[in-house]
Amino acid sequence: MLATRVQRPAVQATRLLRTHAIVSGQVYNTPWRRFASNNSRQSDPSSHWFRNSLGVAVAGTAAFMGYSYFTGDFKRALTDLQEDRKQEPVDVNELRAKFIQEKRSLKSPAVYTWGSNEYKVVDPGSKDADIKSPRRFKYFDGQVLRDFKVDEKSGAAITENGDLIQWGKGYSETEFKPTQTLAGKNLISLALSENRIIALSSNGTAYSLPISKQDQMLGPKSRESSWVPFKSGQSTLSYRILKPALGFSEKITSLKAGQEHVVLLTNCGRVFTAAASTDNYPSVGQLGVPGLKWSTRPSGPPDTCHEVTALAGCKVTQVACGDYHSLALTQDGRLFAWGDNSSGQLGMPFVAAAPFVDTPTLMKMNKLYRRRIYSTNITSIAAGGANTFFTIDAKRILDPEEDPTKIRDLGVVTADTWACGRGIWGTLGTGRWVHVQDSPAKVKNLSGLGEYDEKAQKMTPIRLRALSVGTTHVAAIMDNQTNLSAKTTDSLDKSRDFGYDALWWGGNSNFQLGTGKRSNQCRPTYILAPSESAKNPEPEARLQIMPEHKGKVGKRNVKMEQRVECGRHVSAIYSAV
Repeated sequence: MLATRVQRPAVQATRLLRTHAIVSGQVYNTPWRRFASNNSRQSDPSSHWFRNSLGVAVAGTAAFMGYSYFTGDFKRALTDLQEDRKQEPVDVNELRAKFIQEKRSLKSPAVYTWGSNEYKVVDPGSKDADIKSPRRFKYFDGQVLRDFKVDEKSGAAITENGDLIQWGKGYSETEFKPTQTLAGKNLISLALSENRIIALSSNGTAYSLPISKQDQMLGPKSRESSWVPFKSGQSTLSYRILKPALGFSEKITSLKAGQEHVVLLTNCGRVFTAAASTDNYPSVGQLGVPGLKWSTRPSGPPDTCHEVTALAGCKVTQVACGDYHSLALTQDGRLFAWGDNSSGQLGMPFVAAAPFVDTPTLMKMNKLYRRRIYSTNITSIAAGGANTFFTIDAKRILDPEEDPTKIRDLGVVTADTWACGRGIWGTLGTGRWVHVQDSPAKVKNLSGLGEYDEKAQKMTPIRLRALSVGTTHVAAIMDNQTNLSAKTTDSLDKSRDFGYDALWWGGNSNFQLGTGKRSNQCRPTYILAPSESAKNPEPEARLQIMPEHKGKVGKRNVKMEQRVECGRHVSAIYSAV
């Protein structure tokens, strides 16, 4: 936490954000029974520039010099500052909200959604086609949730009690308001494919059910056991249970889904994949089984689970999915990728004759840093659409030929964010608009950040706390130091408290970035949160995310935290338990 809280720069304590704009769109797919149609969306590129006022320029110069000393790269910092001074000015109120500690969180517990409302997902009661800024979702007022996922056509949430709630026209054309569906399973997390929900229970059972209410009602029903001896019955809706070949005491602990597939991770570090679409069988290698497609699949149900044997012997700790590709991070810091590579999302050269890879392949990191002077460790992964993101801790070490007395950043850890894949809508966050990025590119605005830790009496890196990747846009929650009082609270307003900084970028064709404008952003940017006070409205302030805090749920005090979710042209903030 920086010593001066009132004038503390927003997360980028050592670098000023620059924002630009872009266009949006989607990915093709190979059919199982028929093609799933995805409407391509575009918007005209525009630009957003600013020139610092004299006071901010001086403060910015000091911050840049501090950053340069911290990283030993003064020349690059000075060049960036000179470029910023040439840019056009912005509104002073927006500047104040971005770079000064004038912050606001949205109320907690609550759910806020914005973006495309064509299918009544953002606000089922509104006739608006798009919601331009965070809007409170009335159904979830005063509720904490275990998980929350939104797509353009449907939404799904798991309540505090572990029951599934669905809404949107993807669920029902006529009954699209929130409705409880799968209940009594003690669900803890979920993922959405193009037309199915895959939900994980606390005991490790993975349920796969149709998103459509009609398919739930008309599909085959399973027999369910009861806690009453010798009594069982038929389920009220159609669902299937995914059954990988697990060992003794092994269970599923995490799952992620693309448009047509799901990746399951067990407590033993093993990885399984399965089809997760009613209409299309995975056909671009995303299952990680060489040669597997509809015509070569083994006998049995289409959603039979397959172990990714290429990862045998590797203890996998994290998995992630884009629309048509998969990622796995091992305990020893190796990153494997497989599936569609048409936009370079696997971090390897795109080959037109072989646009996908059907076996897990190690992503090479040796060119990202000067190998002899940096020790690197991949700390997290994320994916969505046709994009891949990962974070690296790079520690400065001594080259055998270097004099340690002349290396001032020896032992310093730098936290960096890297991206690859499709960048035509700015989704990479690198400041460039590219169709294909097949080698990892650094997201500079989220890399090399630091803040002064008063307790440790030293500079510490600011890492990413969470990254949510939608089809064309992304949200990052920074793991900056926070300050929150022990008392029960519902927001950061009118207090000395401050939370996690949140940044957004990418496609904005449906206002899913929450900037209030339709222009896309190719660099991470802050958004402004409106005042929720009707009687005494206050000026907009920079949106922050509340860390773990005590809040009121009915008459109970409950520990909760806010989380961010990006879906297809939709965004959300919810209170998680």
